Amino acid sequence: MKKTLYSLMLSDDVVREIDILAHRMGTNRSNLVNRILAEHVSIRTPEERINDIFRTLEEMMSPSRDLVPFFEPNMPTMSFKSCLEYKYRPTVRYEVELYGTPSGRDIGVLSVILRTQSAALIEAMTRFFRLWKEIEDTYLAPRSGTREYALYDLKFVRNIVCGENVTSQQLAEGISAYVQLFDSLMKRYIGGTFDAEDVAAGYLKALAGGNITV
Repeated sequence: MKKTLYSLMLSDDVVREIDILAHRMGTNRSNLVNRILAEHVSIRTPEERINDIFRTLEEMMSPSRDLVPFFEPNMPTMSFKSCLEYKYRPTVRYEVELYGTPSGRDIGVLSVILRTQSAALIEAMTRFFRLWKEIEDTYLAPRSGTREYALYDLKFVRNIVCGENVTSQQLAEGISAYVQLFDSLMKRYIGGTFDAEDVAAGYLKALAGGNITV
């Protein structure tokens, strides 16, 4: 939804109360006024759609023992925490950011952030990140286009895409399935029970079953 700058004459008392309410809701004046007006004329804002997606994701992930969701209403990001079966049980955080104004097929970005000081674990995770990109370039790109990736020392980033007319429910299901697949295969690879071929086989099974939609 495109936004344009407009000038409005508002009562100081109204603005004061709007600012107080916006602060309580974790948003700002412009977003709150836009939301109030949108509700009045029965238009759903991008922020409301993002809230719907994250609430659905929270409901889907809450029963999981492997991924703990963290969601704050009216924010464009949501995270999930996962623990590795490794020395000192280091954590991995999945952070989903959705754009209020998507750019083409790009609707957001998924970041996988590792917290550890173990050089061996950093090296193993880096190998997995590179393996994952190679698998998606080989098997996913020919079906639904290439994805964009970035790899930092302890952070792997991938864009999230979707087709037209995808509902909030469908998008939440797609993100949920993708994060759970990534987490499951990553843990098996890091734990030594899966090698590169096993990871590829697990990915292909999910792809054939239609579980990779983002």
